[in-house]
Parts: sequence; structure tokens; C-alpha cells
Amino acid sequence: MPELPEVEALAHHLREHAVYRPVARVDLASMSALKTFDPPVSALTGRVVTGASRFGKFLSVDLVDRPDDGPLHLITHLSRAGWLRWHASAGAGPPKPGRGPLQLRVHLDTVGGPGFDLTEAGTQKRLALYLVRDPAEVPGIARLGPDALELTRDGLDALLDGDGRRLKTVLTDQATLAGIGNAYSDEILHTARLSPYATASRLTTAQRDALSEAVHGVLTDAVARSVGQGAAELKGEKRSGLRVHARTGLPCPVCGDTVREVSFAERSFQYCPTCQTGGKPLADRRLSRLVK
Repeated sequence: MPELPEVEALAHHLREHAVYRPVARVDLASMSALKTFDPPVSALTGRVVTGASRFGKFLSVDLVDRPDDGPLHLITHLSRAGWLRWHASAGAGPPKPGRGPLQLRVHLDTVGGPGFDLTEAGTQKRLALYLVRDPAEVPGIARLGPDALELTRDGLDALLDGDGRRLKTVLTDQATLAGIGNAYSDEILHTARLSPYATASRLTTAQRDALSEAVHGVLTDAVARSVGQGAAELKGEKRSGLRVHARTGLPCPVCGDTVREVSFAERSFQYCPTCQTGGKPLADRRLSRLVK
């Protein structure tokens, strides 16, 4: 799933390549992906891209018609398998709805010219599109907590105090803290040497200091590595910087212990027992059932 660093890099890519270009045509290939109806997607035609921004893991393309006209925001949440693909040219013919990964195509300058596609791989179509006058109209954005890159040390205390949930859950709850998903929460916890199952409110001052430094350090480094990369290279760049996430069975680059995994119905997370849990493996319900 694209998280804060990748979405930030995609916004940067659009600011470099799409700004000041008019929309020649928009092709909606998946009606189910569009979650709004007013204004219609056709309202984008003729408008000029003025910027691109990020709200947590939401990507916004900002457009205006005239200087005195209010902006529109084409906002997407890429979910687990969505992506933005920039193209120098695209087919002029409209795509066939429901065929392939294409969800939306935006033609800039001229039909068939440069622009970008929003795509989603796999069969579980969860990518969401919104065309709104104000980003706060998107329910997921209205519910966002503070942005992870802007979280202060005092702000971290405010999030953790009184929260009896597991630390992994707190970090990935977008209403609590915006922008961190499964992958970077694994990396942050490994860097801070904290167990994913630690109770948030029980962290010591030293542990909170380490967590605060890890949040900023991991995300800032990932943004620095991602921004400036082409959209096509971002996924590979993300994987190359991961130390424990998606590295089950491989040696931890810090201590050499074997990276372990805890699995759930649709997702899993990875950690290092030596670095994070005092050498003790965490309970994996799926594995426990197989052993029985």
C-alpha cells in the first residue's frame, strides 16, 4: 500500500510535470471507484492543474478554471493495490469500462498527449476517487489525525496518554495519526526497538523519545529517497529501504536474528525478536492453529 513517503513523492512528481497544463479529457473506466457525483467528472475538462498535495495517504490534484473561479480537487486513495502512472502519450480512444487495471485516465494538453492514469491491480477493487470543492468533503480526510511528519514530541504524548491499544494499532490508525501504514509502522517500531504489541499508554519517557525520533527519522529518510524518483521507480525504491517489513525469514540487518512474522486474515507484519521483543517470538494465531 502506498504510504506517506510514496504519496508525497507522487504529489511532487505531479507538481513537476502536470502543473499549468489544461485537462483535455478525463476517461472514467470504473464507475464504482468514483464516490462523488457533484460536480461531475466532466467538469474537469478545460480546467488547469495548479498543484498537487497530500492529506495523510490521500493524493489531491488541484485544478481551477479561471483565476476568480473556485478550485476543484481530484482526490484519490490508492488503497492496497492502486498506483499513479504518468504517461508521455496515451491512446486517444476511450477505454472500455471494467477492462484491466485502469480506473481513471487524465489527458493533459491534448487528447492522447501527456497525462496520468490511476490504476489498481488485483480483483479487490478498493481504489477510491472523489471530485470535490473542498478536501474536507472527503470523509476519510475529515477524520484524519495529525500528519505524521508534523507530529511534535508533545503531540506524541497527547496521542499515547490514556490509549490502551497496541502500539502497532495506534501508529496505523489514520484517525489517530495520518500517513503511516503497515510497512512504515514496522520500520518505525524496529528503529525504535519497540514491540508492536506494546501498550501505547505504558511507554516510558525514553521509549517515547525513541519512538518520536523513529517516526521522523524513518519517514524523512523515505521521503528524501522517494521524492525525485519517477512514479515507475517508487515501488522498488520503497522495497530497497525496508529493514524488516516483507523480509520474513531473512536476517535482521542490525543484529542478525531472523525476522519473524505475525499474520492476520488479510495482512501481516514483521519484526525482529532480538531488537524489539527481548528475544521472544510474538504469538501468531494462524501458526498456533496449525501447530495444534
